[in-house]
This record gives sequence, C-alpha cells and structure tokens, in this order.
Amino acid sequence: MTERSIIFFDIDGTLLNHDKKLPDLTKKAIFTLKEAGHEVAIATGRAPFMFEDLRKELDIHTYVSYNGQYVVLNDEVIHTNGLNLSSLEKLTDEALENEHPVVFMDHEDMTTNVPDHDYITESISTLKIDRFPTHDPNYYKDRAIYQTLLFCTEGEEKQYEEKYKDFDIIRWHPVAVDVLPAGGSKAEGIEKIVQKLGFPRERQYAFGDGLNDREMLTDIHHSVAMGNASEEIKSVAKYVTKSVDEDGLYHGLKMVGLL
Repeated sequence: MTERSIIFFDIDGTLLNHDKKLPDLTKKAIFTLKEAGHEVAIATGRAPFMFEDLRKELDIHTYVSYNGQYVVLNDEVIHTNGLNLSSLEKLTDEALENEHPVVFMDHEDMTTNVPDHDYITESISTLKIDRFPTHDPNYYKDRAIYQTLLFCTEGEEKQYEEKYKDFDIIRWHPVAVDVLPAGGSKAEGIEKIVQKLGFPRERQYAFGDGLNDREMLTDIHHSVAMGNASEEIKSVAKYVTKSVDEDGLYHGLKMVGLL
C-alpha cells in the first residue's frame, strides 16, 4: 500500500477554475487520493461559510480557513486567532472617516458597517458565493473576528499599514484588501494540523497559486504552484504544473507521484 500523505489544496485558482467551477478531473483526482488512504485538506483565505458546499461535494472535513486564523481537523476546531478588537475599533473609525467601508467576518457570517457601497458589491460578486454581507456596524464588538475586509483603491491601504502593525493588510481586488492578524498564514495553520496528525515533512504536499500561498509553498516539502500563479509564487514552489483551466491540479498530482 502507498504510504499515507497529507495534501493541502487552495481553492480559488487551484481547486476551482477561473469560472469558480470544480473541473471533473479535479473532483475525480480528489476521490482517488481519498480512496488510496491519503488525507485531503483545504487551505484557503476564504471564510468557512464560503466553501461549505465544496467541502460537502468533496467530503473534506479538515481545513485551514482565513489564511490560518481558523483551523479545523476532522470537523473539530483546533486553532483560532482573532483580530485585536481594540485596534479593529480604531481602524473601523478611521475607515469610516475616510469613507472606506468595512466588512467584519467570523466563522459563521459577515456584516458590513455601511448599508450599501459599490466597492462591496463589485468585489464580493467576483467570489460567486450565494451570500452577501448584512448591515450590522456593531457586529465585531461581542465576538471573535478572524478577518476584516477594507474597501479602498490601490495605494489607499498604505495609511492603514503604517499605523496598524498588529494587522497584515493584503490586497485581493482592485478595491478590496484583507485585514488579518499580523504573522498569521496558511503555513501556520497547516502546522497545527500536521502536528496533530504526525505526518513527516516528506509526506506533506500543498497546491496553490496566490500571494497568500507564499508561506505554504515555501514551507511545505512537496509544494506545487499552479501554471496560473505569478512568477513570484512559482519561484518559491518545488514544482510548477499546468494552469487550473488545463486540469493543472490533476497533472500536478501525477507530477509528484500521488496519482
């Protein structure tokens, strides 16, 4: 029997193609891995409620979400890391003065501090999810918030980066940035899972394509960048496969000998 490995997959641009669809060959590959006894997990910047359907479709119960801030192993939460609420309150007040809307996100829902804004509609619609933030400006005050979305044009986030050192601010859309706890990453979340499961480094694999995959693809022993990744991300991975639109995940799994 093949020695068991653990494989972490990013979602957007890796499991899902540019139309946010799951390619047939990708789905077959995931179930082939599971049938062979491998542990299959997701590592994403998305909130848990943004990929619930995908987890059900692929029968996956272990995942790193919010870029490492909310980690689940076999349906049990094993690690959380929320934003500093005092700093978040200051950032929210400042953003409101600058007419930059904010969306607060915990493990169950997301709410916005303004009733309506074009930037929110424009950016969140690209995720092609069946949920939109409701309006609740006080949502963050009595719960752990794992990520905040700040809506501003390119360059406007600099003023927040300079002031809020306990946050990492990462752009994901021309009018939107993620606000995360400083130093958190998919790699850190993955470490929590592999420590529990005891997989040695040589039995760890990861597939990704985005800037938020950099630490994961740098740290994981068998890392695979998708063909649609930037040159910067390809340069830190051990392997580069075809684009997601050319069944890159399937080809990458064959390349590393898992299929």
